[in-house]
Amino acid sequence: MVRSIVYILLFVVLPMAAQELPFSVKLNAVEINGMGGIQSFAFGQHDGKWLIAGGRLDGLHRRQPFASFDLAGHNNQLIVIDPIEKKFWKASLLGLPAEIQEQLSSTNMEFIQEGNMLYCLGGYGYSQLQQDHTTFAKITAIQVAETIKAISEGQPFDSYIRQYNEPIFQVCGGHLHKINETYYLLGGQKFIGRYNPMGPDHGPGFIQEYTNEIRKFNLIDDGLNLNIEHLSAYKDVENLHRRDYNAKEQIMPDGTEGITMFSGVFRSDADLPYLNAVNVDASGYSVNDSFQQLFNHYHCATMPVYNAVNNEMHTVFFGGIAQYYMENGQIVKDDNVPFVKTIAGVTRHANGQMKEFVFPVTMPALLGAGSEFIPGQDVATYQNGVIKANELEKDTTTVGFIFGGISSSAPNIFFVNDGSQSVASTTIFEVQMIKNKTSTTQQPLQTNKTLYDLQLSPNPGSGSYQIKFKLRQSGSVDLKLQDLGGRLVDEKSNLPGISGENRLHYEVPGQLANGSYLLSVTCNDVTIHVKLVLSH
Repeated sequence: MVRSIVYILLFVVLPMAAQELPFSVKLNAVEINGMGGIQSFAFGQHDGKWLIAGGRLDGLHRRQPFASFDLAGHNNQLIVIDPIEKKFWKASLLGLPAEIQEQLSSTNMEFIQEGNMLYCLGGYGYSQLQQDHTTFAKITAIQVAETIKAISEGQPFDSYIRQYNEPIFQVCGGHLHKINETYYLLGGQKFIGRYNPMGPDHGPGFIQEYTNEIRKFNLIDDGLNLNIEHLSAYKDVENLHRRDYNAKEQIMPDGTEGITMFSGVFRSDADLPYLNAVNVDASGYSVNDSFQQLFNHYHCATMPVYNAVNNEMHTVFFGGIAQYYMENGQIVKDDNVPFVKTIAGVTRHANGQMKEFVFPVTMPALLGAGSEFIPGQDVATYQNGVIKANELEKDTTTVGFIFGGISSSAPNIFFVNDGSQSVASTTIFEVQMIKNKTSTTQQPLQTNKTLYDLQLSPNPGSGSYQIKFKLRQSGSVDLKLQDLGGRLVDEKSNLPGISGENRLHYEVPGQLANGSYLLSVTCNDVTIHVKLVLSH
């Protein structure tokens, strides 16, 4: 993700019709002494207890191939957690067959719980059998209730786990969901070898293949034998080239079940997240390019809530990693894609239009990447797990918990990461949903595409800069340069702007001292601010 130009853009929040927040959320920290942290895992639950499989025990993976995704960070045990009683139990995987041990120690598996059965697909980790890091071409079925009981009582659990080989499940970083009775394996990648930021042909080298697909199948499981019926996949190299993202079950405007693939990485033309969404239903999929999701681009805890009275589908995202975040009431764009605290939501209205909003509450720290939202089992949901907002009787309801993920010490640690800048989070957060009874409103967020794609280079610079931007329509362009105290130090007006790409040469006044300034570019009543760094 190395770039020759690094720039930070500050976008104003553009006014639209204000709307009342659909609900409020509150997080209450729950600590369980001695439990330890974990991120990017699979989970199932029964009778208020959770079963945790796979994932990493450390923080953000390191850049050095010898240290990245090392064996010390593998979760080579199954963990049972009781968040109410604040108890946990751990059981080693060593008694299981080697192939099951390896997959259930991997990270970023796709998974789904169906009744009492937890199905885990793929995942990336080290294989002693193959003497290399790999993505596992496996599906493992775990009987949740029996496994939880056995582990909590210190009894053997190997008879409750079965595994099968399946080449199309050699995927990590995707999502596994259902629409009606059909399973959907959405996006993800096959990664073989050690991670190397210099690319596949440097050092030890690696193989990386995005699926670029939504793979469909039926699963027939009688408790002893597992059969897979393969269905036709959807392939789209441009729009389904996504991994490590958020995909969530939905109730669509017509009342049917669906799935939405939100954001994801990486775009085929740049090391940046997708901002559009892909909606999937039983008839196919459609790309929504009229919507741009600015926040919560990487996999994080995600909560789906449907209001049947208003026919509104709300999806709430808790923290993680994103290209944009809020600061002092403005939207900040950082193309290094930092860790963020943002709690944001996307609402799909009855007409199918999707809009994003930001909650006033944030994560208490740079948390959420690789975490999971674990719904409460006594909360009313639709068949696909979407919470029924209209059946929450109390003003404040505990709807679930956020567990695990990466806790980062700073927004941008990737290029300096030696393993000490982040850890796997040990905190559980109780998630409460609060019905709004005030007139508090929140502006939906939207980027105005009249003026966009602004870049300033070189930045830092010695006084001579190029400003590049695009316009939807021609208009005069005004420039203003202010110091960080708000004092106007330079101004240029009525510069020509044409529809399409524009380039302007800008010289700062010669008397200016080194430091940071705010350059404003305005055209057609839209202003974008960019931080200009002067270094003579």
